[in-house]
Amino acid sequence: MKKLMHITLLATGVLFSNLMFAQKVQQSQVPSAVTAELHAKYPQAAKVTWEKEKGNFEANWGGKSGEDISVMFTPAGKFVEQVQAITASQLPAAATVYIKTHYRKAKVDEAGKIIDAAGKIFFEAEIKGKELVFDEKGNFVKTEKE
Repeated sequence: MKKLMHITLLATGVLFSNLMFAQKVQQSQVPSAVTAELHAKYPQAAKVTWEKEKGNFEANWGGKSGEDISVMFTPAGKFVEQVQAITASQLPAAATVYIKTHYRKAKVDEAGKIIDAAGKIFFEAEIKGKELVFDEKGNFVKTEKE
């Protein structure tokens, strides 16, 4: 009985972790509404790779890493957000101060400028496996786990 409980807990943990983290998917697994909206909104997108994150589909392309631009859509093809990779020095000054104050000597692994479906601008900085989110002026908004 104990062994069955451990197996059930392990399986639940694996399933939960797969739902929370981005998973690579093949283009053939992406709904046609999503790919149609991607090509309509971003005709310049080339060599696109796909991930599924929190039930949505994320298209990535551009730059050396192939992820300079990321765009997320719902399975129905509704635009969620766009993230443009930026350097840490391009973060707003207030965000930089926050990072230096709360994460002394920590390196910003990645940074991005986010534009959501409503047109609001945010910034994100990845530090020590966390994503720090800031508003357009650089004020801290929240922390998200990767």
